[in-house]
Amino acid sequence: MAGPDIDTQIKQLRATLRTVEQVLDVDAMRTEIADLGIQVGAPDLWDDQANAQRVTGRLSALQGEVDRFDGLVARVDDVETLVEMGREENDAETLAEADAELRRLHQAVEVLEVRTLLSGEYDAREALVTIRSGAGGVDAADFAEMLMRMYTRWAERNKYGVDVFDTSYAEEAGLKSATFAVRAPYAYGTLSVEAGTHRLVRISPFDNQGRRQTSFAAVEVVPVLEQTDEIEIPDEEIRTDVYRSGGPGGQSVNTTDSAVRLTHLPTGTVVSCQNEKSQLQNKASAMVVLKAKLLALKKAEEKAHLDEMRGDVQASWGDQMRNYVLNPYQVVKDLRTGYEVGNPTTVFDGEIDGFLEAGIRWRRGTDATVDA
Repeated sequence: MAGPDIDTQIKQLRATLRTVEQVLDVDAMRTEIADLGIQVGAPDLWDDQANAQRVTGRLSALQGEVDRFDGLVARVDDVETLVEMGREENDAETLAEADAELRRLHQAVEVLEVRTLLSGEYDAREALVTIRSGAGGVDAADFAEMLMRMYTRWAERNKYGVDVFDTSYAEEAGLKSATFAVRAPYAYGTLSVEAGTHRLVRISPFDNQGRRQTSFAAVEVVPVLEQTDEIEIPDEEIRTDVYRSGGPGGQSVNTTDSAVRLTHLPTGTVVSCQNEKSQLQNKASAMVVLKAKLLALKKAEEKAHLDEMRGDVQASWGDQMRNYVLNPYQVVKDLRTGYEVGNPTTVFDGEIDGFLEAGIRWRRGTDATVDA
């Protein structure tokens, strides 16, 4: 039943939402939505398909964020009304329902409040995620595919758009690598805490002797660049290769050489895109990925230089950040934050908000320690 401090809890929720509204600048979001709505209504919008997709995608993502905020405000109003009804009618069942909804609201508002901790230079950007299988053979490739499904399911749960740029399938099962964008404000800031080495321990479904297998996958998260970002790449620094797209098991996807691979010669950075219909579209998408990776490389070099001056360089094993254990017991545990869940199935089905929140708070704490 609702406790005597329920009015205080409701006031605290409203105060938190006002803070979130100010920090996220929801009013600015509404203004941008109105401006984007005008652009969407222009008859020549689709003359430039790339810009049209950017405008419509941004509009959809912003509207989703504002709807999420407005929905929470409405739910606080509703629970306050429910409490008033329960008290007027002395209805214990109604008050219990209000109390349960209040607990759910606290969790939902807390998730949104974590967003206010994302104040990095690129945190508000969309995210470009690359997953690569590591040590562990076919189990690692299968693990990489499990992780891709986990992140795309998380995006679907939050109604975020996902654009797959490239998938490289392993011969027997799973993925060698995959690159995809998550189209939502603050997707980079939110998902950047997932970067690092992920480790899976389970009875291998590919071992006919049923032995336990440990496998690894690497997750890379970089921000999607905007037109205002200054990343210029001279043509002579890029090698372009075209090839025929392929699917699982080497199956042909189309009969033309439409897939594109770009190699940045000075750094050796290689990206590819095969999921668009034309070679021109694939090259444009691959260039977006390449620029994002080069920006991330530049930032990583700057950070490494600072870490070297601080004497804070860690061994590569330190990149391992999460264990997914399916045998002999079941748990998913983040090694940085200590946050864990005893049901790996729900985690692989996209329920990772707890890990993301803990990671963001952990990162904010470590950043504060470094700044100090």
